[in-house]
Amino acid sequence: MKCHFYYFLLGMSVLGVACHSDKAVKDTTVTVKTEVVKNYQDELYITYPGKVKPASDVNLSFRVAGPILRIPAEAGAFVRKGELIAEIDPRDYEVQFSATEAEYKQVKAEAERVIELYKRNSVPVNDYDKAVSGLQQITAKYKAHQNALQDTRMLAPFDGYIQKKYFDAHETVSAGMPVISMINNSYFEVEIDIPSSDYVRQPYFKAFSCTFDVFPGKVFPLELIEITRKANLNQLYRMRLRLRTVSGVDIAAGMSVNVTIEYTPDEVTLTSVPVSALFEYEGESAVWIYDARTGEVHRRAVKTGKFLKTGEAVIYKGLNAGEIIVSAGVHSLEEGMKVKMLRPLSKTNVGGLL
Repeated sequence: MKCHFYYFLLGMSVLGVACHSDKAVKDTTVTVKTEVVKNYQDELYITYPGKVKPASDVNLSFRVAGPILRIPAEAGAFVRKGELIAEIDPRDYEVQFSATEAEYKQVKAEAERVIELYKRNSVPVNDYDKAVSGLQQITAKYKAHQNALQDTRMLAPFDGYIQKKYFDAHETVSAGMPVISMINNSYFEVEIDIPSSDYVRQPYFKAFSCTFDVFPGKVFPLELIEITRKANLNQLYRMRLRLRTVSGVDIAAGMSVNVTIEYTPDEVTLTSVPVSALFEYEGESAVWIYDARTGEVHRRAVKTGKFLKTGEAVIYKGLNAGEIIVSAGVHSLEEGMKVKMLRPLSKTNVGGLL
């Protein structure tokens, strides 16, 4: 009888160990919260703040030195291309050019006479070579002094505004010293900084436009000029766009704008996921994909766009609508791990009491 009782206790112990072991195995299966990946087609565009800059903001200088005779253009004045905006006293350059011009006429006449006689075989080759060489030298000197005289007059290189005058009349300037700062008025540039997530989406850019707070209700088209290929210290890439002037709208450099980048809808399939579903793996953003057939999770790299105020992130590469992802506890998972989906709470069983 004692023997039977012993075997009974031993069987109960084995059964208890087995039950405890099964319970331990069940406890190792992680329960995770999941979400279904949704389409994000509410907008195929993104907006960034920007600044208006002049197409050309240049410092103009004389090619010759001398005292300034006059600067008729005042700061802020609009000037047309070819209009006189500053002039150096041409007195010394006029005297220099007059002397060179007289010498040029004399040498030219003598050279032409020798060349004509050479054609008639009346002078030796040596005299002909000297005449041609002398004519070339005086011609170069004549043109140089003629250009120097012309360079005493500074003409506007384009339509635009005088931004600043660095000198006034009667002051002496050296060649190459900035005298006037001028802004090109033919068109403006708009500059914005974009993150790497949009930098890599360049092939999908469709159109660009901007709006001004000071011109409500007006949308201005933009043309892409370039995007820098190197990020700045904030890991942002500078984008330059061309803004054409519009008649009746007084756009000025320094104004703030909102630039909108529109994407090609046929090329971009946007989705959205909770921000809590994202984690970093080997320098890239990633999510855990839940496989309903096997109950396993698998890592997948994704490309993120902007982050929404709703706590979601826009994904433009790596996910398809309808896929199931883990939305919480992502840092405790491993590749291929089996998990259980957390059942959603019943709206009629608050607190899970039933």
